[in-house]
Amino acid sequence: MSLLIRSSYVSQFHTRNSKPSSFSDQIPSKSPFFSSFNHNPLINLVYKRNPRMQSLSFPSSMTVKSSLIDPDGGELVELVVPDSEIELKKKEAESMPKVKLTKIDLEWVHVISEGWASPLKGFMREDEYLQSLHFNSLRLKDGSLVNMSLPIVLAIDDQTKEQIGVSKNVALVSPQGDIVGSLRSVEIYKHNKEERIARTWGTTSPGLPYVEEQITPSGNWLIGGDLEVFQPVKYNDGLDHYRLSPKQLRKEFDNRKADAVFAFQLRNPVHNGHALLMNDTRKRLLEMGYKNPILLLHPLGGFTKADDVPLDVRMEQHSKVLEDGVLDPETTIVSIFPSPMHYAGPTEVQWHAKARINAGANFYIVGRDPAGMGHPTEKRDLYDPDHGKKVLSMAPGLEKLNILPFRVAAYDTVEKKMAFFDPTRAKEFLFISGTKMRTYARTGESPPDGFMCPSGWNVLVKYYESLQESDDSSKQQQAVVSA
Repeated sequence: MSLLIRSSYVSQFHTRNSKPSSFSDQIPSKSPFFSSFNHNPLINLVYKRNPRMQSLSFPSSMTVKSSLIDPDGGELVELVVPDSEIELKKKEAESMPKVKLTKIDLEWVHVISEGWASPLKGFMREDEYLQSLHFNSLRLKDGSLVNMSLPIVLAIDDQTKEQIGVSKNVALVSPQGDIVGSLRSVEIYKHNKEERIARTWGTTSPGLPYVEEQITPSGNWLIGGDLEVFQPVKYNDGLDHYRLSPKQLRKEFDNRKADAVFAFQLRNPVHNGHALLMNDTRKRLLEMGYKNPILLLHPLGGFTKADDVPLDVRMEQHSKVLEDGVLDPETTIVSIFPSPMHYAGPTEVQWHAKARINAGANFYIVGRDPAGMGHPTEKRDLYDPDHGKKVLSMAPGLEKLNILPFRVAAYDTVEKKMAFFDPTRAKEFLFISGTKMRTYARTGESPPDGFMCPSGWNVLVKYYESLQESDDSSKQQQAVVSA
């Protein structure tokens, strides 16, 4: 996996009403973290965009705090109504037309209500939708741009549209039948599914997981409006304590006195290659002069495709990684990112980076083919594996972030451990993809020693054994019925 780091600015140099300084103003001129990568061609992209990066200086002393990057729009959106207003709001909602949410719709309610999509304050109205779909960004009233690469929308069918009629407000009903919130000052507009799919994924090929799960069966209309949520969204799956909101994360970073926060998103179990990259990131941040960099290990917790490892199994595996000391619990925060997964490659990775800005992380690690997947009907990658990192270097609304590349990690067959790839002895390295890792666990084949901590690997093995047992039991029941 080839990794990059994207960084923001320390609060000393970035204020809401002043022009932010270049990240290079914070980097020591002798910084090994930066100078060792000056040969990388991607640096030229950053230079063209921000020529000041070629002049490096670093203040001899500075005070920083973890919440050193402002949320998009300058203020973190929080849409859960105060306790004192809940009963009144619920009573009002009971008399409103009802919109039934899918499980994924509820995940988006969660995302919007906690401010991950700041400055978005509800499901998109048509002007916001068109900006997101065609420009990957939203223009604010002051003329500035914020990145918004994925349309965050709510679909309704013809019958629901009829029931709403001319009503300006609607109640939102969970899949379980509970009223969880409302949309106010609503706007209903046409849901052109083909255009949405083509522009988001770059293809309308059948087999796109999110499309088949959420878009194809959805209604022909989209409804946008201002969101109010009556209580924080909970899933009661034993993992809610991991679901820290952007506000809670910012508070935790401050509690730990972090002067840098670097986020790492993944939807796979953590192997020792991931750990090497995360630990190396912290080492290099220390070399840059930061005193207490904190890792935000931030697995995706919303919708994922059927063959991905389920969230509860991944979280158990992650806990073993910390228990075994592969990652330091003192300098690591494990939290769940509640967004659904689109597998939309370079378009989606912008959303992933943008959301972590709102959570207060000022570094973002991005891997090879971020948010990508295999083509659903052909034997090839759906996206160019390098395009995600290149797009991030140029994405509108993410100008305050800069890129620093990392080397590729692979399994060193000589040293018997995960290590940075050495091209001079390429034949001695083994690349183990997430797909290959899952195949090992599914077939019962052990990975090479040093690939993953043993207790973490056992979690995966037990999961796939349980799947096999369930499959065998199902086959036996079918055989009994047919007999």
